[in-house]
Amino acid sequence: MMAFLIEPLDYEFFRRGLLAALMIGTLCGLIGVFVVLRGMSYIGHGLSHAAIGGAVVGITLNLNFYVGACAMGLLATLLINRVTQNNQIKLDAAIGLVTTAMFALGVAIISKLRHFRQNFEAALFGNILGISDQDLIMIGGITTITLVTIFFIYKPLLFLTFDHDAARVFGIKTGLVQIIFSFLLTFSVIASLNVVGVTMVAATLIAPAMTARMLTNSFSRVIVYSMIIGAMTGIVGMYLSYIFNVASGTTIVLFGTILFCLSLLISALRKNMRPIKF
Repeated sequence: MMAFLIEPLDYEFFRRGLLAALMIGTLCGLIGVFVVLRGMSYIGHGLSHAAIGGAVVGITLNLNFYVGACAMGLLATLLINRVTQNNQIKLDAAIGLVTTAMFALGVAIISKLRHFRQNFEAALFGNILGISDQDLIMIGGITTITLVTIFFIYKPLLFLTFDHDAARVFGIKTGLVQIIFSFLLTFSVIASLNVVGVTMVAATLIAPAMTARMLTNSFSRVIVYSMIIGAMTGIVGMYLSYIFNVASGTTIVLFGTILFCLSLLISALRKNMRPIKF
């Protein structure tokens, strides 16, 4: 058993990928709880597409991939918050319109520049085994900043998640908290692109949180369970990728889905899906 676990660690690319999967799993597990409970499950999918559009724009302007992706992702979150501020436009509609338009902008640029040579396959489908030291530093930095920031804004964010109007009445700066969370979410999505790719970022955000929700009614435990499940999903998914010689992002998402199905079965047997407690 130990030989089975140690053998893949002989390869440097696997060690890097394993560390990236661990950090991304923990990060998405944390952010995903707030995304799911606020009914924003589609946001991960939308922001990832906006980021690709931004990356195309950035590269066209001779900027780094992440610079363009982050800039467009942040712009998308600000526009979505602005459009939905008066409650006349629903969140899912705003996400669909804004992020799809930004993705379309990237596609338009690619179609216009016939000699556009940049390969976006890694961003579309993930390339965790190609993670570099710079990527690990970026992912580690985003994970650390997110953990620290959530720690300091935990109570206002908790209040905002469950009762936006009451939070405003009690003097919480809801606009500021929302912007901070939107930035953290955007950076989390950008960090996940090289791990699972655009096509599967949403599942990486949602699956751990939904699985944890099926196992407990305590909000604090949901967060802890989701982070643990996310980290475990990343690690096991990497080993499954090595065993079956399948794309790592795919095995991570599929294993996360299997865990959710098991938690759904356990929840059905226990029949304990009561209102969440604090």
